[in-house]
Amino acid sequence: MGLGFIEILKTILLGIVEGVTEWLPISSTGHMILFDEFIHLNVTPEFKEIFLVVIQLGAILAVVVMFWKTIFPFHFKGGFGVDKEKIIMWLKILVASIPAGIIGILFDDYFNAWFYNYWTVAIMLIVFGILFIWIENAHKNKLPKVNDISEITYKAAFIIGVFQLIAAVFPGTSRSGATIIGALLLGISRTTAAEFTFFLAIPAMFGGSAIKLAKFGMAFTSSEIIILILGMAVAFVVSMLSIKFLMNYVKKHDFKVFGWYRIVLGALVIAYFLFFGA
Repeated sequence: MGLGFIEILKTILLGIVEGVTEWLPISSTGHMILFDEFIHLNVTPEFKEIFLVVIQLGAILAVVVMFWKTIFPFHFKGGFGVDKEKIIMWLKILVASIPAGIIGILFDDYFNAWFYNYWTVAIMLIVFGILFIWIENAHKNKLPKVNDISEITYKAAFIIGVFQLIAAVFPGTSRSGATIIGALLLGISRTTAAEFTFFLAIPAMFGGSAIKLAKFGMAFTSSEIIILILGMAVAFVVSMLSIKFLMNYVKKHDFKVFGWYRIVLGALVIAYFLFFGA
C-alpha cells in the first residue's frame, strides 16, 4: 500500500512537534504520545513505537551540526591532535549517561508497558512544571556557581544523569526539562545547563534509537522508510530553530513560562480524558 498525502502531512506535523518539544523543557515524548491520540499514523503498532523514538535522530543531528566545533575533540591542522578539554567534557557526558543507559537497557519494555499513557504524561507535566516555578523562585537573584561546562564536576554530571533517568522512566517529564532542573539545583547557570542538556542528548538518543532498531530489526517497508526519513528531516530543521530560540531566550529569561505551560497542558489532558474517555 502506497503512502498517501494525508499520512505525509501527519508525518510532517509529528516532525514539527518533535523538533519544537525535544529541546524546550516541555516533554517531546509526552507531546508525541498525546498527539498520537488525535493524529493516528496508518502504521503498525510496532512501527509506531520505533518511529516515536527514531524520529529523535533528526533532532539530535541538529545539535551535532550546530555545536560541531564545540563537541568534536579532534583536529587535523598541522597534523592530528586532540583537544583534552573536549575529551574531559565527553567523559563527563558518559558519566551522566550511566544511570539512564543501564536502567533503560534493562527495563525499557517494562517502562513502555506501564508508564507510556496519558495519565503518566499529565501527572509528570504538572509535577515538573511546579518544580520549574519553585526552583526559579528559590534561585531568584542568586548568582550561579557554575557558568561553563568545564566547571561541572563528575559528581554533578552523575546527579544530572539521575534526573535524566527520571525522564527515561516517566514520559511527560521531559529529558531536557529533568536535566535542566537537576543542573539548576546544583547551581549551574541556565545557559550552561541548556548546553550540557543538548550534548547529553547525543548518546542518550542515539542509544535509545539503536535499542529500538535492534529490537524491531531492519525489515521496513518502503512507506515506513519514507515516514522515518521525512519525520527525521522535519525534526532536524525545526530543531535548529528551536535550539537557537532557547539559547537566546535563557540569556534574558527564566524557565517559569515553561513551568506554567506544563501545568496548564497537564490539567487540560486530565480534563479531556476524564470527560471524553481514554
